[in-house]
Amino acid sequence: MKKKILFFLLISGLSFSQQKNLKITDLQPKSEDFAFPKVSYPEKPFVENKINTFLQVDQLEYVPGSEGSPSQLVSTGKTSYSNYVYFYGWEKLKTPKNILSIAITGEASGAYPEGFDSWKNFDLRTGNLINAKDLFQPNSKKTVESLIQKSVRKEVNDFLTELKSDKNPSEEVLDQIAMYEDCFTDFTLDGIEYYFAEDKIRFIAGRCSNHAMRALDDLGSHVVEFPYKDLGKYWSSYAKNLLSDSEKVDKTSINNKLYKGKIDGKYPITVLINSINEDDSFSASYWYHKNKKLINWRGEFVHDHLSITEDDYYSEELKQWVPRALIEADLKGNKIIGTWQDYKTKKYLKLELEEL
Repeated sequence: MKKKILFFLLISGLSFSQQKNLKITDLQPKSEDFAFPKVSYPEKPFVENKINTFLQVDQLEYVPGSEGSPSQLVSTGKTSYSNYVYFYGWEKLKTPKNILSIAITGEASGAYPEGFDSWKNFDLRTGNLINAKDLFQPNSKKTVESLIQKSVRKEVNDFLTELKSDKNPSEEVLDQIAMYEDCFTDFTLDGIEYYFAEDKIRFIAGRCSNHAMRALDDLGSHVVEFPYKDLGKYWSSYAKNLLSDSEKVDKTSINNKLYKGKIDGKYPITVLINSINEDDSFSASYWYHKNKKLINWRGEFVHDHLSITEDDYYSEELKQWVPRALIEADLKGNKIIGTWQDYKTKKYLKLELEEL
């Protein structure tokens, strides 16, 4: 009990002061359709570099220091998701000391223009993106997901009750009822957005409507918040140290981490691993330090083993991607060790990577 009291005293006290020397400015060149965050942290330049690299590669598909404007691909619809993406602004949120949470707003084009809000949370001790699943004990993740799901369902069901109380509902109300009755509420920690506040964590679940039905959606996104103390029995040791201002860094998953190393012992590369999906599939991006051009990987991560395909080009004749290389590697502590095999020549090259 004493340990719990001490932990939450720390949470409610000094741990909320942001790192004083950390500043965020606009990544240049800024424009009307491009206001994107760039972190400055002179106290920890290594952390600064990791955060900026992650943000620019993940959001802009741009490698810092490469040719051209950082906004070039997103503003011309030439990213892998083929949409125009505009970034209109960002905000640094008030958080515990070890955490940087950034809110980003923008608009993406698809069949229709769609505004978006996104939150990115970083561990200021390491520069790593904070994964929601790393915050909770393995046997508590389903419980936390259930708490989120129940809160969303209650909000939807309460509003349905209100709508159904109308004795003479209009066609619009009937459409609303149908939409909310079909609303997806089974959100998991893998796909939900979230951010840290001063004394609580907020999860943001997607709205019930698609774009065509959005005008009928009076609820919008669902915000579920928990005071840190209410999740005390579910936190992992990593989360407890993160929130209590401790410098102790516990081991976390491979998700969203940067790795640096070499192919064949002489070609320096950096790799960004994306989140591992529930079916064990994942994607990644890497670049050679010499030319800084992003190359995509896709594969599976099972029992600390990575099986990866690096595609070369899409064959219209075969109606499929033609591989350039096949990678088999193992996660060993903070290293990834394996082979990069040329698909045409079948030649094997050694792959050695270490977590940044």
